[in-house]
Amino acid sequence: MKMAKVWIPFLMIILAVTMIIGCSHMDKTGVEEVITNELNLLKNLDSDTVQKYVSYNELFPDVTDGTELSKEVEEVFSLFFKDFDYKILDINVDKDRKTASAKLKLFTIDTKALAKDFDISHLEDAILKAADSQNTEDESSDTLEERYLILNELLKNRQYDTVETSCTMELQNKDTDSEDWEIVRTHELENYLVGGLMTYLSDSDLLSPEETLAVYLNTLKTMNLDQMSNYLGVESLLNTSDAAKSSIAAALVEQVHNNFDFKITGSDIQSYKATVDAELTTFDSNAILEAYQAELEEYLASPDAVIDGSQKRYNKSLELLLKNIENNTATTSSEVSFTLVNDGVSWKLLDDGHTIGSGIFGTLTSTPVSGEGSDSSDSDSQEEEDGYDEESGDEGSYYEEDYEN
Repeated sequence: MKMAKVWIPFLMIILAVTMIIGCSHMDKTGVEEVITNELNLLKNLDSDTVQKYVSYNELFPDVTDGTELSKEVEEVFSLFFKDFDYKILDINVDKDRKTASAKLKLFTIDTKALAKDFDISHLEDAILKAADSQNTEDESSDTLEERYLILNELLKNRQYDTVETSCTMELQNKDTDSEDWEIVRTHELENYLVGGLMTYLSDSDLLSPEETLAVYLNTLKTMNLDQMSNYLGVESLLNTSDAAKSSIAAALVEQVHNNFDFKITGSDIQSYKATVDAELTTFDSNAILEAYQAELEEYLASPDAVIDGSQKRYNKSLELLLKNIENNTATTSSEVSFTLVNDGVSWKLLDDGHTIGSGIFGTLTSTPVSGEGSDSSDSDSQEEEDGYDEESGDEGSYYEEDYEN
């Protein structure tokens, strides 16, 4: 009897502890089930669940776009979460407050690499859009659809490593009579679930000034004639739209495609402003002009120049310039300094087209053939008035007036 009295308190303590542990275990089980059910839906690419945590505007809050998005855009999150996984490390339950927290390890794609690729592609698109515009000062006005199409293209065509991140998930139970737990959805949790992509996309320093300049210069290599003419001001450089000078513009662009290269040599970053130095390699404009001037002077000293008349001499000068541009194989390198500013969104190149154009075209930034030539119907007497003295045979005035630099 005495033994029973001794054991009763001890057994009651064990029973109480067991009940507490059992309840605690039941609470943790309920929390774990909720987390597992929700995150498994992400793994199984449930678009409705994805949208509960990450809406389309969350990644790009600076874009307001009310238009309906295409199926390709809807595909982005499916591609993003196709290798998503997680592991629950620990769960803590506060029964009194009806709250719980869970420590998780998340497995997502390398979102820093993805965000960097996005910034590069987005900047390339903006540069090409400016090159397609008659006004290269226009700001890019891309849409939410366009940004997601870039992400879609990257996720489809590039492979990204899987990285691990840790996060804490908070849960609450508002119904005191229920064991149903609910995950507290916050911006921080959304960012965790997409591997920090929101943070990286909003980082104005994700691309350094040097990397930003490299995007500008690399994109230049991909431009066609019309784009490069707009972007670098080739048409304004030649100041005409006639066929002959358009051929010269095309030849200059071809020279850029064949010879242009660059190397970043240094940078100086002061807060939101940076100066980046680059060595630009391009066609040797001095070599082109020297060969052109030599052939032009030889032609002007010939009897043919006297016979041809003003318009033909002008056409001949264009012909010689085009030939020397097309036949050029000489290259030259020069140091050019570029200024970039950080506007809080990203680094941007100031006076981009003009600075690059001067670095590429060098002494050809002013065409050696500036006159439009005389009208082909001009009379011989008009030619005399324009400067040719038959008796003296002085041809210098033609060079000065028709081919003035």
